[in-house]
Amino acid sequence: MQSRVAIGLAVLCLAACASLEYPVSRHGEVATRVATVAPDPEPARLAHLDASQVARGHYLAQIMGCGGCHTDGALVGAPDAARLFAGSSVGIAATDPARDLRPAVVFPANLTPDPKTGIGGRSDAQIAAAIRAGWHGEGAGELQIMPWREYAILTNEDVAAIVAYLRSIPAIEHPVPGRVARGTNARAPYLYFGVYRSGPAVSAGR
Repeated sequence: MQSRVAIGLAVLCLAACASLEYPVSRHGEVATRVATVAPDPEPARLAHLDASQVARGHYLAQIMGCGGCHTDGALVGAPDAARLFAGSSVGIAATDPARDLRPAVVFPANLTPDPKTGIGGRSDAQIAAAIRAGWHGEGAGELQIMPWREYAILTNEDVAAIVAYLRSIPAIEHPVPGRVARGTNARAPYLYFGVYRSGPAVSAGR
């Protein structure tokens, strides 16, 4: 009896999956190269920070792959070595593209200590909260953009080390586009699942 129920559920699942119509036809495949390099600390900034703590944060930022999203060019093409961790002008769909022709879009933020476009104006507590909570869209069913659920279990010491490291890197003034609400035409390109790219013309239905 249990095996029959399991088979029945499997058939229903396959039927449901087969009925999904993903918007691949409206999007072009992209070659993504993850930015694996985290920028070195700036010597002048290290004078006011704990060097060992910064080194730990540098290591963590490297293995956590922060640059893979937060560096221009890393999501599409090749990372811009002059803008490491300075945010991305290519966004990521934050709602299900199988459901939304015009999804919500979030653009990875500038993580450098620039006071205008980066984290220079934020407190340590605000940065720590962003690492642990991220931003996961609006309402139920949103896709997870930043892996904040994994980052939420970081120790207080590790989060403090990451914050110290981000304070230590060169400040780069580089504004990124603002978040795009669901149902709104995006004015900058974005990715679906990091595989397919869309842009203003496609988003507008042209």
